[in-house]
Amino acid sequence: MYDVLIIGSGPAGLSAAIYGKRALLDLAVIEKDYMGTGQIAVTEQVDNYPGLPGISGYDLGEKLRSHAEQLGTEFIEAEVTGLEKSADGWQVALSGGKTETARAVIYAAGASHRKPGVPGGDKQRISYCAVCDGFFYKDKTVAVIGGGDTALGDALYLSKLAKTVYLVHRRDEFRANKSLQKRVADTENIVPVLGAVLTGITGADSADGIDFTQDNEQKHLAVDGVFVAIGSVPNTAPLQGICELDGGYVVAGEDCVTSAPGLFAAGDIRTTPLRQVITAAADGANAINSVEKYLNS
Repeated sequence: MYDVLIIGSGPAGLSAAIYGKRALLDLAVIEKDYMGTGQIAVTEQVDNYPGLPGISGYDLGEKLRSHAEQLGTEFIEAEVTGLEKSADGWQVALSGGKTETARAVIYAAGASHRKPGVPGGDKQRISYCAVCDGFFYKDKTVAVIGGGDTALGDALYLSKLAKTVYLVHRRDEFRANKSLQKRVADTENIVPVLGAVLTGITGADSADGIDFTQDNEQKHLAVDGVFVAIGSVPNTAPLQGICELDGGYVVAGEDCVTSAPGLFAAGDIRTTPLRQVITAAADGANAINSVEKYLNS
């Protein structure tokens, strides 16, 4: 039986592993993807992580993982299918029928991309990763759906490849930070389409355009590809009925303590006003601190 099992190998999970190993806890990280580092791996550039301005998301993730590995962190490649409280801790069910046990669990499984939820939203040429798929749209026309930091960052990345990037947002102004907004405004081939509510994605098998309403009019844009960046959905299905959730997010304060004794939540799946790499890393540290208190009690 481990002292603590950490579910998820993003910044929150890796930070928890680093702090946990320094606290001499017997722990393992359960990761769904081999050598994973979370969604940060597909972020082109991270400008707001202290001390590492301009680092790529992939490189930052690799630094976090390397740090955890240097301390001797054990990694288990599997998907968590369920959790169950036992008399002396937790049983964690994994894909393939295997079960691991621990006195405490830190759940840091992150979030998945939110789907557009409109007719045609499952066609080909719809991407959720500009860094992964942007190359295929060199000198073509694309649409980015969203108005937050991720959407504007994707638009800026794609502007270096595509001929035209339509940045489509349902509100009249973007939600992204002012620095990103200024860079978008200064980029000639990014065309903002504001106050536009997506109603459909057209095309046969592959997307060839988007339908939207703007100023009470139905409109259409022909594009070669669509990039969706409209937020995330927390990966908390295994926690249904286990602890208190709010809109799918785990109810937990900055100490990462949940309503279930011995279960702690860290990173994007936790109820928090800000979801950034730095807050996820801080959650990992706080979660280990709370785990130590719990185990000592």
